[in-house]
Amino acid sequence: MTASTLIVDNQDIIQEAGKRGPILDLACGSGRNGKFLVEHGLSVVFADRQQSSLDEIGRALGSSDLCSLWRVDFEPEAGNPLVGQRFAAILVFRYLHRPLMPAIREAIDPGGLLVYETFTIEQPRFGRPKNPDFLLRPGELEDTFGDWDILHSFEGVTASETSDKEQAIARIVARKP
Repeated sequence: MTASTLIVDNQDIIQEAGKRGPILDLACGSGRNGKFLVEHGLSVVFADRQQSSLDEIGRALGSSDLCSLWRVDFEPEAGNPLVGQRFAAILVFRYLHRPLMPAIREAIDPGGLLVYETFTIEQPRFGRPKNPDFLLRPGELEDTFGDWDILHSFEGVTASETSDKEQAIARIVARKP
């Protein structure tokens, strides 16, 4: 499995950002996007609450100096794990926890990138997730990052890259001022 089209299509600007520091693959799951970036010479911090996912990423990448693993819960009852963290870019795919948005904005270095893709409220027509807490409202990503330089934006229905189904998603690539 290769990286998301959003990563591949924006590889040049992600490479540029990644020269200035590590990239966070937030709630990375299998880490397919971060693995692609490590394979292309970028330093990636794989962060997830599932140790088994991080173990699998570690096995896949071996002893690469470009890979670090961070077991973390991004939805703790108290505190925020991103406080004090700094990244050249943050990748977020298939994950939405609205209280984390201000910390994501803060954790990206000036001039750094956000690459975000997740489901919208139209997704229940096509399958899971169905819980509105995990689904973006219309224009929500652009509203949240509207004061940044938006390099790419899409919101609508498209074919899934990982299955034969349609999906309702929003995507954004934005550079922090």
